[in-house]
Amino acid sequence: MLYYRIVHAEKAILNVENYTAATSQLAQTTLRSVLGKHELDDMLAERDKLNVDIQEILDRQTDAWGIKVSNVEIKHVDIDESMVRAIAQQAEAERFRRAKIINAEGEEQAARKLVEAGDILASSPNAMQLRYFAALHDVAGNRTSTIVFPIPIDLLNRLQGEDEK
Repeated sequence: MLYYRIVHAEKAILNVENYTAATSQLAQTTLRSVLGKHELDDMLAERDKLNVDIQEILDRQTDAWGIKVSNVEIKHVDIDESMVRAIAQQAEAERFRRAKIINAEGEEQAARKLVEAGDILASSPNAMQLRYFAALHDVAGNRTSTIVFPIPIDLLNRLQGEDEK
């Protein structure tokens, strides 16, 4: 939608053959030109900014015709069916990309926490023993499980040391 007013009637009649048709044609070509420079996401998200940009361009060009463009409103943009499919594929690829990034960030955070937990357990043999007991308790809840008692590595080292003597 294009809203304009004639501010100099003489210019509107003398400088252009049919100011109504000329203004309409100029608005259509400017609209195509401006929208062609933007992606669909921009068109939807920044419609007000596009309206202002188109208004300023039209107002500068129609000034010589004695016409003042007061407002431009983009109401509806017809998009070819193949473009709609391409845009949908692009949006799906973008969602897939974001999901991968979120998943990778989660994996990174989990890895950092596991490293922190490993450092804590490694620094305290008692903490490791408590972790063994907690795991044993979890496994013992199921009667069909076979329980293997973990032997602390330092005990194994002592036993191996005694065999060598």
